[in-house]
This record gives sequence, structure tokens and C-alpha cells, in this order.
Amino acid sequence: MQQPTVLGIDLGGTAIKVGQFLVDGTCINYLTVPTPQPPHWEDVVERISTAVQQLDPEKRSCAIGIGTPGPTDASGRIALLAINLPGWRNVPLADLLEAKLKLPAIVGNDANCAGLGESWLGAGAHVNNLILLTLGTGVGGAIILNNELFTGPYGAAGELGLITLNPQGDPCNSGNHGSLEQHLCVQAIQRQTQKTPTELAELAQAGDKSALAFWEKYGQDLGAGLASLIYVLTPEAIIIGGGISASAEFFLPATWQEIEKRVVMNSRMKLQLLTAELGNQAGMVGAAKLAWEKMRTRNSHQN
Repeated sequence: MQQPTVLGIDLGGTAIKVGQFLVDGTCINYLTVPTPQPPHWEDVVERISTAVQQLDPEKRSCAIGIGTPGPTDASGRIALLAINLPGWRNVPLADLLEAKLKLPAIVGNDANCAGLGESWLGAGAHVNNLILLTLGTGVGGAIILNNELFTGPYGAAGELGLITLNPQGDPCNSGNHGSLEQHLCVQAIQRQTQKTPTELAELAQAGDKSALAFWEKYGQDLGAGLASLIYVLTPEAIIIGGGISASAEFFLPATWQEIEKRVVMNSRMKLQLLTAELGNQAGMVGAAKLAWEKMRTRNSHQN
């Protein structure tokens, strides 16, 4: 008898990743399809449906988890706003997928899904409490407490990139000024240096002093932001992911020095500063974890 599976889906602005997962996290099948342009929700649901039928023609899967680029409601039913999908507001994505595919579905924020993925099968698999920070076009985050995703009573907790680093800093889309995101995202780097993170990494690799100095300052800003989060959550590990984490060797030493300077020992005992291991698969893996948890909760209610 074949083992049951779930579907983990990572919905992005340009691509949709779909994976079929066993209960232990093994991915037995995987494909990527382009996100429809423009990404009308009807077309996206149709594209996902076609991909699922192609991936799982035997209909082994018993649930769907899907990560979307923006906040979701606390019950995991509605994509409240999808930042990279114009026109997406209050889209009842779980209902739409359930109607289309006849499978129970749950929706989560993509950064939260990445955090779940790293906690389950990635860099955080050996700890119970962690923070994930994703450094890229934006700065996202996830909080895992006692091996469970923490999103608060309204599903909005864990927006770690929106904490204030400099009250007089650059304006943020959130309405904040000087948020961590405005110091650490790709656009902030380009604004400060007129170079991409990749270009700066190549220069640093070649020993360019100005690039090395930039990354040191970047690491200090990251450390200052993380210090506030450490005092609140005292995690066992902080995992740094996202595209900019490819340059971690140039900024994490400065990040750690800043944490040591700003955070008293009692609040950072045994703290580990790690880089993410699952790469761009983390969101899909975490979405699958959401699906398995939905099935576990559903089964416990039925028994």
C-alpha cells in the first residue's frame, strides 16, 4: 500500500513550486511552473490545479499547504494581501483550492513557511526555539516556539523586518521609518552603494576594502536589530536565509560581535547564529509541514 502524501506549494510572483511530501518530509516529486501574468487569482488557482494533477495523477495526497507572499488570516484560510501579486486582497485561497481539488487546504505566509521548513528539516532541526530572518527584496521573519510556528492571535506576529532600528530612517511600506528592512533589504543595499549584493560579494571576495567595510556595517546593523529580538524571545538559534545570506561569510562575524556587545550573557546562552540550509525549497517544505499539521489536527478532532 502506498504511503499518503501532502502537497507543499510556494506561490511566488514569478514561479509556483509544488512538491509532494511523505510524512517524514521526503519529497518524492516536484515541479515548478510560471506564475500567470498578470496573476489573477482565478488563473493562479487553475495553474496550481493543473500542476497538482500533473504531479499527483494517482491522487495520493490528502491535504494542501500553500505559502503566499504576504499576511494571511489566523485560521489559515485567506491571503489578506499578497505583496508580489497585484490585486490580491482578501483572496479565500484555501476555499478556492478545496473547491477545485477536493482536498483540505491551509494557507500561510511564505516567510513563516520558510521558518517551519528550516525548523523541520533544515538548520533548526536540532532546536525547539528559533528565529528565521530572510534577507532579500524585503526582510521577512518567522518565530518558532516549542517547535510550533507562532503567529499570534490574529496571524500577524513575526513581522521581524518591520521592527524599528532608526526612528529617523528611511520610510517603509509599513508606515514605519528606519525599519530593519530599510537597512538590510536589496534596495537598501543598492541605495547605499549603487551595487547589487552579488557585486558587493564578488568585490569582497577579491579583497576590496570598501566592499568589506560595507558588509561589516551591514553585519552591525543586523546584529543591532537581532539584539532587540533576542531580548524578547531568547531563542536557541537565529537562522539567516534569503538571497543576501549567500554573502553571510562577510557579515555574520560582525553580526555576532554586535550581539555579544549588546546582549547580556543570560539572554544569549548557547545561542547559535546559523545560515539557512534549504535554500529556495524552504517555503515549499514548510507549506507541506502546515498540511501535515492540518491533517493531524483534523484527525484528532474526528477521533
